[in-house]
Amino acid sequence: MKDWTAEPAFRIAAAIRAGEVSARAVAEQHLAAIAQRNDTLRAFTDITTERALAKADALDAARTQGQALPSLAGVPVAVKNLFDVAGLVTRAGSKINRDHAPASQDATLITRLEAAGAVLLGALNMGEYAYDFTGRNAHDGHSRNPHDTARMTGGSSGGSGGAVAGGLAAITLGSDTNGSIRVPASLCGIFGLKPSYGGLSRAGTFPFIASLDHLGPLARSVMDLALAYDAMRGADPLDPVCARGTAEPVTPSVEPGLKGLRVTRAGGYFTRMGEAEAFAAVDLIARALGAKGSVEFPEAHRARAAAFTITMIEGSSLHRDRIRTRPQDFDPEVRDRLIAGAMLPADWYVKAQKFRRWFQTEALKLFTQTDLILAPATPTSAPLVDQQDFVLDGQTLPVRPNLGIFTQPISFIGLPVVTVPVWPEQGMPIGVQIIAAPGKEALALRAAHWLESQGIVHAKPAK
Repeated sequence: MKDWTAEPAFRIAAAIRAGEVSARAVAEQHLAAIAQRNDTLRAFTDITTERALAKADALDAARTQGQALPSLAGVPVAVKNLFDVAGLVTRAGSKINRDHAPASQDATLITRLEAAGAVLLGALNMGEYAYDFTGRNAHDGHSRNPHDTARMTGGSSGGSGGAVAGGLAAITLGSDTNGSIRVPASLCGIFGLKPSYGGLSRAGTFPFIASLDHLGPLARSVMDLALAYDAMRGADPLDPVCARGTAEPVTPSVEPGLKGLRVTRAGGYFTRMGEAEAFAAVDLIARALGAKGSVEFPEAHRARAAAFTITMIEGSSLHRDRIRTRPQDFDPEVRDRLIAGAMLPADWYVKAQKFRRWFQTEALKLFTQTDLILAPATPTSAPLVDQQDFVLDGQTLPVRPNLGIFTQPISFIGLPVVTVPVWPEQGMPIGVQIIAAPGKEALALRAAHWLESQGIVHAKPAK
């Protein structure tokens, strides 16, 4: 039988709808791959075998009865373990949450994916309480990059990146507060979509930083991102920032073509503090898309500092009781940063939020000159799993906070981003951010799909 674990979701769904393969066979192949590879990759923390096979059998029965199957029929999906999954404890990457009762119902996005025919395989490893860029977890083991298991996946959605790149799931869901979808997509050589702030419902997920949190998909192709986004989009009164209306569908707009698109590069801040491979990847994408000139996000370095300030203060507030009562049960690296956040003056938070509003106003002016802006997704390709430091622009810096050096100023103001993977002739992949104005996911997806159609970017199956 054909190996479906390396196929994109849209091809899997089409084959199942056409009767070329059963949903159960696809699910069983992916479950077998999890059984074979997960001890090494540390992508899954929970596997929902019975649920997956029951859903697959129901889809096969519906097709046999002549019923039309939906857009993601039989597509194997998995979710970061901060999503509520009925019957599972919502770990959020922590030891402490394991004392909680299992979730009584699924998160909104899981419900919507399953309504579109997706088959849920389980929950995925992540950095503790999403405070991480590496994919390391002191409790469940470190996620490992399927293209080189000595290297990290990136985080905090490390299991989400590793599961797609490793052929364990066709689409995964992650969260992105400061870069936690875009960093794993970059390091694992796959596609990722961070929608506009409020673009997808966060109801039924464990929060990190409510004023910055986004949710989105990681996948093997751009069309997969579009199908997943369309399946999940729409207002949700259970999430106040996702209750203002329904976004337009993006799938009809994902046609490979660049006519009318204005593309430019991010200059200034986004041309420093990275290795040559990061800037070479941007050069490649810029040439391919016919990018003209550059624009500069004003005070981008301050935007990153303000994002850190908001993260530290909101994060410490959320976890204050846990830090006070169970400090020994945290990953020390996470605990210590939360404690540091509790010591910051409250007026710093107020100033950071005021600066955020100014920065957003100024950044949005850039989109009067262009439709899309290109920037590196990470300053380097995947570091070694236990690597603590790297050298950027002649400075020795800690890996953990600085993998997000190019993602934080963008999520800080809620801009939608598609991350596309660039593969050098040798070595590991690295991603490029295609950044659009709020609500313009379709434009970024359109450019990414054109790049994919030309073979300039692609997700490569792990060996």
